[in-house]
Amino acid sequence: MEVLLPKLPSFKFPSPSHCCSITIRSSSIVRFGLRRVSSLSVSASTVNEAVAQPAIDSPSLGHSTRPHFPILHQASQFSVLFQTDVTEATCEVNGSKLVYLDNAATSQKPTNVLKALQNYYEGYNSNVHRGIHFLSSAKATDEYESARRKVASFINASDSREIVFTKNASEAINLVAYSWGLSNLKPEDEIILTVAEHHSAIVPWQLVAEKVGAVLKFVDLNQDGIPDIGKLKDLFSRKTKIVVVHHVSNVLASVLPIRDIAQWAHDVGAKVLVDACQSVPHMVVDVQSLNVDFLVASSHKVGLLTCFCTMCGPTGIGFLYGRIDLLSSMPPFLGGGEMISDVYLDHSTYAEPPSRFEAGTPAIGEAIGLGAAIDYLSGIGMQTIHDYEVELGRYLYERLLSVPNIRIYGPAPSENVQRAALCSFNVENLHPTDLATFLDQQHGVAIRSGHHCAQPLHRFLGVSSSARASLYFYNTKEDVDYFIHALNDTTDSNDCSSGNNGSIMQRYKVQVVIIGSKNLKFATGILATDRKGFAFFVLLEYERLPPFCSDCQFIGYDTSKCRKLSNKDGPLKRIYPIQ
Repeated sequence: MEVLLPKLPSFKFPSPSHCCSITIRSSSIVRFGLRRVSSLSVSASTVNEAVAQPAIDSPSLGHSTRPHFPILHQASQFSVLFQTDVTEATCEVNGSKLVYLDNAATSQKPTNVLKALQNYYEGYNSNVHRGIHFLSSAKATDEYESARRKVASFINASDSREIVFTKNASEAINLVAYSWGLSNLKPEDEIILTVAEHHSAIVPWQLVAEKVGAVLKFVDLNQDGIPDIGKLKDLFSRKTKIVVVHHVSNVLASVLPIRDIAQWAHDVGAKVLVDACQSVPHMVVDVQSLNVDFLVASSHKVGLLTCFCTMCGPTGIGFLYGRIDLLSSMPPFLGGGEMISDVYLDHSTYAEPPSRFEAGTPAIGEAIGLGAAIDYLSGIGMQTIHDYEVELGRYLYERLLSVPNIRIYGPAPSENVQRAALCSFNVENLHPTDLATFLDQQHGVAIRSGHHCAQPLHRFLGVSSSARASLYFYNTKEDVDYFIHALNDTTDSNDCSSGNNGSIMQRYKVQVVIIGSKNLKFATGILATDRKGFAFFVLLEYERLPPFCSDCQFIGYDTSKCRKLSNKDGPLKRIYPIQ
């Protein structure tokens, strides 16, 4: 069958008797690798002692808080495959602890949040606002409403009724778009956004604008790689009805002047909706000082939304802040129990906010967990967290600058330029997904790759995707040091300076047989090796093709010698690579 690139590389796999195969699973790809056991790299701590610059002399906030997060203490574990008995085993990758640098997607959870969830489900699991028995009226409801008051205090809302619990920040934005937007927008009205907004901030307003005939106006980036605030200010007119902007970009790490934007909007009678998913978990956010009309965030990032950042709370819950006068004037978003006052056969009357916007049984345990997360963050102090992350983020940025052929997106940090503790970047001639795969499989470092739910922004930057390392207060400079070491090792191994998209990385088609099925599939993948003798094949995508027979060979392996792969997420697979 046809090979996507002309010739197989000249290297050979190590003998099966001298190698172990490791695999991990994700929702979208199956990956496995072969490498010499004797070639395993040293641990993160050893690397830091040997090659990293001295990081700190005394315990940092990251060191003091790490014990509170159980997941950060597990070693990176992978299933060992290609064994003769096809049994499962585990091995440490590099002998290192998990280096988690994907906090902009979701944060890890401290012990007190896990205990709060356990206590609810074990001790007083019940519905809220409905029963008169002890569990419901005296405990579950009290804890649920206590969490609402904690959120209000955390962002300095004037009234806890201004906090609406949602399932995430995406739903919170949709609530404003469909409830306020459909009621207040008319043809030719204008909605201002930036090209750096998350899809969850763009798509709902596209749908509403299409329904009512409103016009979306987008602000591009300036020469510093951040949304052009001057152009944004110039867009305001009497046609402007709402501006929808992020507080902190989940790609660029830039921070927008929300108070100024709110003032410009209010000067023309427009409203302001702020996506605060990347700010609420990392800095002091005061909705009264910012003078915003709506603000959304999410617990699992608390910060906050799918594909945003988080604030150590559970998944499945976010919140909307809305000025009480605005919420009181808005119609319901969804219909159901609890959001009503009275129901008749021909009409219904609705409850006052926030109940009006919380139809049905809410995420009770998750709300209580969010309250526990806020207790934890408040105990540390948001200003303390912010100050530490500013220093750690600058350290990450400066260390990344030492990596050859790297392009970092967003502004350079300085005394006059705020930058969040995350960096999106690309390394020349190395696809970000491949980079993230190698960091994960070879070094146990977790970063994000993709468009980060910001495709318009990536198109504006002239790329389809990027890699992203994002920090939280439980990260340390040692984490950054080890990440930079792993990144340099990966780029060196793949010869990214050669200008040929990694001269040793090539794409091939392989035949994949699903055991127990008559259907054969093709998969596209990458065959890679590095200068240390590592060699592995990474499956990237599947394509269904008609069944056929093949007598193929691949690096000395033929179909009779292929091993079965054990897959916890589905049926057993047998890989038949085709030359």
